[in-house]
Amino acid sequence: MKNVEFLRNNIIDKLLTISNIDYLTALNNIIQKPHLISTLTLEQTQMLQMSEMNIENGELYNYDQVDLEDLKWLKEL
Repeated sequence: MKNVEFLRNNIIDKLLTISNIDYLTALNNIIQKPHLISTLTLEQTQMLQMSEMNIENGELYNYDQVDLEDLKWLKEL
């Protein structure tokens, strides 16, 4: 139970430093309605798994490469 108390107090300490009303409102909504936090769909899970496979296989593009591909695509429109 000591871990729960430590975690709770740690969260409270951090909350006391937040002054952004939108951020606090969002946190309040999460706390009041935890059931609104959705789970991923099967398709979303599959896309994430495919992304992980791409990373493992080194199939990556850096920002500059993606930016160039976007420019090419836009010119074709």
